[in-house]
Amino acid sequence: MGPVTAQAAIVHIGGYTAESGGRAAGIVAARRDPASGELTPLGTAAVTASPSFLVRHPALPVLYAVNELPEGQVSAFRVAPDGDLSPLGVRSTGGAEPCHLAVAPDGRHLFVANYGGGSVAVFPLDSDGVPGERSDLVHHEGRGPDPERQDRAHCHMVSPDPATGPLLVVDLGTDSVYRYDLDAASGRLVPRAPRLRTPAGSGPRHLARHPDGRRCWLVGELDGTVTAYDLDADGALRRRERVDASGRAGHVQPSEVGLGPDGRFLYVGNRGVGTVAVFSVADGSPRLVAEVDTGGEWPRHLALTGEHLYVADERADMIRTFRVDPDTGVPAAVGEPVPVASPTCVRP
Repeated sequence: MGPVTAQAAIVHIGGYTAESGGRAAGIVAARRDPASGELTPLGTAAVTASPSFLVRHPALPVLYAVNELPEGQVSAFRVAPDGDLSPLGVRSTGGAEPCHLAVAPDGRHLFVANYGGGSVAVFPLDSDGVPGERSDLVHHEGRGPDPERQDRAHCHMVSPDPATGPLLVVDLGTDSVYRYDLDAASGRLVPRAPRLRTPAGSGPRHLARHPDGRRCWLVGELDGTVTAYDLDADGALRRRERVDASGRAGHVQPSEVGLGPDGRFLYVGNRGVGTVAVFSVADGSPRLVAEVDTGGEWPRHLALTGEHLYVADERADMIRTFRVDPDTGVPAAVGEPVPVASPTCVRP
């Protein structure tokens, strides 16, 4: 790994390896210049199978990755100042193809969504951030109207409440968002009824929460939509507006959704048409204000940090950097794309 200056920051990039038909070798580290947004690849920080989604511990220098395999795993790494990664442990997720994970705000538990297994796994974390034996595994049951994508449950995202509300679990296969309370003593999930049922065939994928805790926006992967929800005091979701995720003609398959730091603009990656759509959400209702080409066709993931937006295009083998106008919220590409094999997640 190369040297990192005090002013620079480290970004880690996950991707698909040969085990999943991809070209990545593992987790890549890159140096980020906070002023220009420029990324400088530093090489493979850890060789691990199909680390398709990454998340950082909220307080410790620890990075977690799902290993999206038929027998799913989660891997933990200690992060060195230069971005290099040292293995801390590997655990079975108890289900196939884990695709998303999140750490509880207090840093004591790790949640994992098993896409193929249609289940949610929970792991206690010790004082060093190392995951212990799995403390729970909750399976979802059901299906949706799409016979290919919704033949059974497919958990796609785990979203802990930043405060004390329930864990939200987005399930593409059953057109549902489930709510769970965590029993911290046992590390087990307690269902909170009723679950939210999204429109049939929408295939909910990911959601973004507003910092005020009262609003969120959910993308439908299968119907190409963005839906606004209000969150009430007990974590129940109440649907508001539902709009198209893209204004472009052609195949639209939304991927990641993220909120700008001031909560005024929402960003949605649209695979197929290869765009990032920008929505004004100042009043909660999504209103399309711009749609920007990414230079590829398959923007799998996006991340906002500082003044910059980073987009990982899985099929174009690149990370694209954009500077976001603080007034309009519209991103503009800066510099040249950074070559990275089969990137699926970019984690500042």
